[in-house]
Amino acid sequence: MSRTSIPVDTATKERLDELKRDDETWDEFLQRVTTNEQPIEAGAWSDEEAEQAKESIRNARENWR
Repeated sequence: MSRTSIPVDTATKERLDELKRDDETWDEFLQRVTTNEQPIEAGAWSDEEAEQAKESIRNARENWR
């Protein structure tokens, strides 16, 4: 794996430090903030979508045994 460094201003680095989680590397952090996927937000599903998801989980658990 190759490595590179990216020069940033001190103010930018401080802003990034505030966003980075303690348990992640800088590479993991940058991958997380640059992903195109949208995170799941609480309340993002309608009641119908949530019930369908619950039913899918129930079915998966029953079929796994």
